[in-house]
Parts: sequence; C-alpha cells; structure tokens
Amino acid sequence: MTKHQMIVLLLCLISVNLYAAPSIAVLKFELKDVTLKPGVPAEIERTASIKPLLEGELRSAGYQIANIPLPAQEEANSGVGYLFDHADVVAKLGKEFGADYVLVGRVHKPSFLFAYIIGDLVRVADAQLVGKFISESKGPTNAELTIKAVESLTVKIDDILEHRYTPPPPVKH
Repeated sequence: MTKHQMIVLLLCLISVNLYAAPSIAVLKFELKDVTLKPGVPAEIERTASIKPLLEGELRSAGYQIANIPLPAQEEANSGVGYLFDHADVVAKLGKEFGADYVLVGRVHKPSFLFAYIIGDLVRVADAQLVGKFISESKGPTNAELTIKAVESLTVKIDDILEHRYTPPPPVKH
C-alpha cells in the first residue's frame, strides 16, 4: 500500500467515525390536555421543556441533532395531530433540514394524575414510521418526573436506532 493510499484510507475511516451517528430532529411537542382544566401554565411549561430535554439526552448518546425551525414546523402543520398522521410531510421537513430521523411529539394529559409523553419516529429516507413510543409520567406536573419520562423515551428511541444511550442512575434523596 502506498503512502497516498494509506492517507486516503485513514481519511475515510475518520470521516466514517465523524458521521456515524444518525441525525435526529425533534419537533416541538404539542399538548393534548383533555382534563377538566386544560392548558394550565405548569402543563404548558412541562410540554415546552420536553424538546430541549430530549435533544440533550440524545446528544449525550452521540446522536447528531438537526434543527427544524419552529416557523417551518408550523408551516408544515395543518392542525393539531396533523404531523402524527402524515409521515410523508414529516420526512419532507426532515430532508429539508438534513435529518435522518424526525421525532414528532405530544403530551397527552387525560387526567390530573398522569400524562403520556408520546413520540413517533419517522425515517426521512423512505418516509416510514419506524417507532411509536409512549412514556407515562405519573403524579403531579414536576421537572423530576418529566426528566425521568424523557429518559425512558430516549431509551425506547435508542433501542430502535443504535443502542448508544445509557440513562443516568437514579438520584437518591
């Protein structure tokens, strides 16, 4: 093997390692609150916190995070739940912003006692839904329970993809 061939091989190996992790775009989670008192500020805050928490957990596992700006998401969305039902629209959005996968998320709150954090994972290359995930959050709306639910969701997403994620150990009080 010549020196030139060795350099080319080394550069190929480096580039494979740099781009080995798939890129995931996480859309803003929508809130579907069907309780008797929908849309309380604490629930709106919890819902808004999920996207950055999930992106942080995925990033900690080595996944690339693709950014789909909120105006682009809103333009692609024709109403509550629309993106959940239209993987083709989600894939087009992901392709436009360089994602390999897009996670469409929702918080479904049927009761004051629990909520479901739901995510649909769409593979951009073929516009296929490759995973439907649900993580239950029991108890009152609080950051600690939300973080645990997001970690659980991350485990489920990672199980479909590359098994890179190890959730943090439980915190003892």
